[in-house]
Amino acid sequence: QALSEIEGMGGRGNNLQEMRVRPLAKRRVDVPSFCNPSGFQRSPYLSARGNFANIFQGSTEEGYKAYHADKYDEDQNPNGIINFGTSENKLCFDLMSKRLTQADMYLMDPSLLQYPDWKGHLFLREEVARFLTYYCKAPAPLKAENVIVLNGCGSLFSALATVLCDPGEAVLIATPFYGGITQSIFLYGNVKLVYVYLDSKITGTSTRPFQLTVEKLEKALQDARAEGVTVRALILLNPQNPLGDIYSLSELRDYLEFAKRHELHVIVDEIYMLSVFDESATFHSVLGMDRLPDPQRTHVMWGITKDFAVSGIRFGTLYTENQDVANAVASLCYFHGVCGPVQHQVAQLLRDRGESVVPYWINQVYLRANHARLKAAHTYVTDELKTLGVPFLNRNAGFFVWIDFRKYLKTGTFEEELLLWKRFLDNKVLLSCGKAFECSEPGWFRIIFADKTHRLQLGMQRIRKVLEEREQEILAEEKEQPCQSDQDGKADSTDEVIFVSRHQDPSCASSSSLGDLIGLLQQQMRSSDWLQKNTAEQFA
Repeated sequence: QALSEIEGMGGRGNNLQEMRVRPLAKRRVDVPSFCNPSGFQRSPYLSARGNFANIFQGSTEEGYKAYHADKYDEDQNPNGIINFGTSENKLCFDLMSKRLTQADMYLMDPSLLQYPDWKGHLFLREEVARFLTYYCKAPAPLKAENVIVLNGCGSLFSALATVLCDPGEAVLIATPFYGGITQSIFLYGNVKLVYVYLDSKITGTSTRPFQLTVEKLEKALQDARAEGVTVRALILLNPQNPLGDIYSLSELRDYLEFAKRHELHVIVDEIYMLSVFDESATFHSVLGMDRLPDPQRTHVMWGITKDFAVSGIRFGTLYTENQDVANAVASLCYFHGVCGPVQHQVAQLLRDRGESVVPYWINQVYLRANHARLKAAHTYVTDELKTLGVPFLNRNAGFFVWIDFRKYLKTGTFEEELLLWKRFLDNKVLLSCGKAFECSEPGWFRIIFADKTHRLQLGMQRIRKVLEEREQEILAEEKEQPCQSDQDGKADSTDEVIFVSRHQDPSCASSSSLGDLIGLLQQQMRSSDWLQKNTAEQFA
């Protein structure tokens, strides 16, 4: 539908500036907001769809390209770009390289060099089923026949969107969310996203910033249907990227019951399930629930990319009890398969049980070290943010911190957010701005902390430099225009509970500790501009 509405991209037009698209409804995406056709010349070698794919890029892709052209290296390129934008775990290469080079990883059996079952080799699917049964705490053993293997969760999103939705139909998703999902489901299947907008203010039944509630899901769904949009599915990210939220069991049940009432498929992405690095936080997998409200419409994704710090190994797996969905996705595995030797390596990695049914190396060596390293890196970055007086969501899952830089925006617009993002990049540190996650509030950024200490230190120094310079500029502007107050649209982070501690279940949200209260008070003092406006020089 979106492509058919674009004119001037075929034989008639010479420039994408000439394209006309119908006004878009607020809650859906025909043309993703970060596509920027400005100044882009149509290629005569591409179809309209090809031209559209060619301009399908935003700040994330631009920064990623800049990083690869100027990577930081302690010895070879010390002034290069430090990447705090790409969600990768760079803390466990030593452990993984050692494990992946052990003798049991090398096998060149003839069957591995031939076409496999498109769902994946049976030995791998059996191992995945056993692995997920253990770590998802499934009430009954999961079955290999319900497992499908593809080359990454991006491919899974593409395949699922294609087999669950027709072109022009839509999927519900809460914002902010990992922006790569848009590319996965839109470019191939021309499937739209209907946004469930979350914000930082705690209102109504919310107990934390950016909280997803059934009421918000209902409103987004009804608004979409009122506009004539057919919604087929709901995407849940748990743990959530970029927020780091972990959904409670009661929340998961509410979301699934909502989907059942409206006959929606639920795609649950649990790719960070083993990257919960604090014992105070408990992850609940959908596969661990005693009873799924609608098992035929519930589909769970996981992969080794994040939890095992191997983003270069493209491996994702889908678990679904719906054999129609499984077979339809399997027909697309021809385009998204995992090569035989890698399937063998992944199976060996997941079956590392020793003499016990409990995976020995995974639990006793890898996860223990990985969680400790993630926690230490997270503590370093959040301590730096506290020192800077920058609000953030303090969560205990994933590789990221969701940061509130709104006070560094004078006008509080997405254009200004993009300028701040570019300023970080000019100072050789790559972050991800909120617009890349379709955040409804300008000024939020995601920072990846799963990196080595020396890069974290240098990267935070560069961030501090940009923020201090920006702070001085805003103060200078205020001195030049002393009669003008802040713009109405600019949010004051001290009015909202942004600086929050570990995730709390809604049932115990009131049981905050004294330490949390002190941290909140300290943050409010740091983020207040009273000291900035009442300097010693002014008193003199």
